[in-house]
Amino acid sequence: MWEQAIYKEKVDTKIKKPNLYRVVLLNDDYSTMDFVVEVLIKVFHKSITEATRIMLDVHEKGRGIVGVYTYDIAYTKVAQVEEMANERQFPLQAVMEEV
Repeated sequence: MWEQAIYKEKVDTKIKKPNLYRVVLLNDDYSTMDFVVEVLIKVFHKSITEATRIMLDVHEKGRGIVGVYTYDIAYTKVAQVEEMANERQFPLQAVMEEV
């Protein structure tokens, strides 16, 4: 009788961590400071203190780092900022930068 041979192949599996993206708010001359703070609280769940600090970075330095997220989350946050800004007719922009 034929014997059935069983071959075991060693598979080397490595779990790759997802790429991370920094979300940054960019300064403009029209979005109010209050609106920027509101966005930071509603979209990014920042405290009033942290939101104010980030808003001042945006105002004084031209950009403020909001957080670091995986691609899907960062993309969603950027889209939410854009949607809020469009609804309120502000030109506030958020961008993603790979870390």
